[in-house]
This record gives sequence, C-alpha cells and structure tokens, in this order.
Amino acid sequence: MHCPFCQNNDTKVVDTRISEDGHSIRRRRECPECGRRFTTVETTMLLVTKRSGNLEPFDRQKVIDGVRKACQGRPIDEDALKQLGQQVEEDLRSQGLAQVKSEDIGKAILKPLRELDEVAYLRFASVYQNFNGLADFQKAIDELKRDKAASGK
Repeated sequence: MHCPFCQNNDTKVVDTRISEDGHSIRRRRECPECGRRFTTVETTMLLVTKRSGNLEPFDRQKVIDGVRKACQGRPIDEDALKQLGQQVEEDLRSQGLAQVKSEDIGKAILKPLRELDEVAYLRFASVYQNFNGLADFQKAIDELKRDKAASGK
C-alpha cells in the first residue's frame, strides 16, 4: 500500500478491525518513511451474473427499487425497504461466493418480502416467477394460507 503523504511503497499495518456489518476490514497503517498514519478500508466485491452473461457489481439500491415497485400503494415505509435490501445482501454474502446469478437475488428477495407484505410478495413473485394466469396466483395464495395456518398466525 502506498503512503498517501510521501508515496512510499511500503507501509506497515498497525491495527486491523472488522466492520460492524462484517463485510469490510478497517486497517490503520503507518509509513516507516515519513512516520504518518492513515486508514484504509478493504471490502469484497460481490458480482452479479446477468441472464445475458454480463457481470456487474451487486447494487443494493437495485434490490430496494425493485421491491419498492412491488410495494407501491402498500403501507411499507422506506426503512423497511432498506432493511430488506440489507438482509438480501447479507444473505447473498453469507454464501461466501464472489459471484451470484441474478436469479439467486430474486430468490433471496422472496422470503423477506413474504414476511414484510403478502400482497407485495405476490406482485413480485408474479413477475419473478413468470405467473401465466390465475392458477399460478391461486397456487401462491394457497401456499401463503397453508404456511400461515402452520405457523399459527
């Protein structure tokens, strides 16, 4: 790591800490040449493989924007959407993979969205799972009812 002050190529790590979210590492470094200290933050990059085969960095905001469309007109506040986006990202990162398929992101959204709002879940699932008609909606509704009865809610 280059020293940002004197451009020396060799710096020494003085302290290392993992961030609260567990996805980045904060390092305090010291330059043996000029003696100044600075902080670096290292993060891992999560890449998404699109259906077209293209790769792009994971963007939590895209998850939130997609879920926001499904929640349109529903009593869902912005904080709940942000929490869902964070939960989806944490679930994907916990798999320990550097790349995930865009389909896996959709699957990761379904469970927390189902818990957040059943109507928004049905809207999102109908697009994500390509519902073709009323039978697909009825099947999803029946699953929701069955799971609700099993959990006693």
